Amino acid sequence: MYRFNRRTALAGLSGLVLAGCTTPAPAPRYPELTFTHLPPIRLDAATLEIVDEFKSPFATPNVEHLMPVSPAVAIRRWAQDRLLPVGKAGRIVFTIADAGVVETSLAPTPGVRGVVTKDQSERYDARLLVRISVDGGDNRRRGDVSAEAMRSRTVPEGLSLNEREKIWFRMTEDLVTGMNGELEMAIRSFLQPFLVAAS
Repeated sequence: MYRFNRRTALAGLSGLVLAGCTTPAPAPRYPELTFTHLPPIRLDAATLEIVDEFKSPFATPNVEHLMPVSPAVAIRRWAQDRLLPVGKAGRIVFTIADAGVVETSLAPTPGVRGVVTKDQSERYDARLLVRISVDGGDNRRRGDVSAEAMRSRTVPEGLSLNEREKIWFRMTEDLVTGMNGELEMAIRSFLQPFLVAAS
């Protein structure tokens, strides 16, 4: 026959209360990636439209959905901060064609040497591909440019999640910084008729 033991019940309740008071360690905070410190690129169009064609599979080998700031989020912010429509007609269409990050497992060092070697365990390959189309709204002027940036990074075995996220964040930052330079050059070269000087 089961007998209710008040002392055991109170001890169990006390354990639950203590467990409920435990606070998890705060997750590391990352600075927001913004581009307002750079001058806006003023274009002769009335509106800006951002189209995200890249759809993350949310499954391995892709990892962009696990990153503190994904390349897609960062490059969208770039477009919002830097592309400034100042015209009375027409539109700018900024298309994110690819913003994936793929993880590849690396083979460990074989044999006895592998026991004393700290290997690089994964490689991350990130790619950004974007297109900018500007329509002047007058059925005569239209311009298109595209740009691509890629970065790769390997990480050592035994890395903690926080350490891995820091590497991912720096990777995204570096990737979008590279894309910023590519897009500036492409816009000056191929969208010159749409550039409007600041007054």
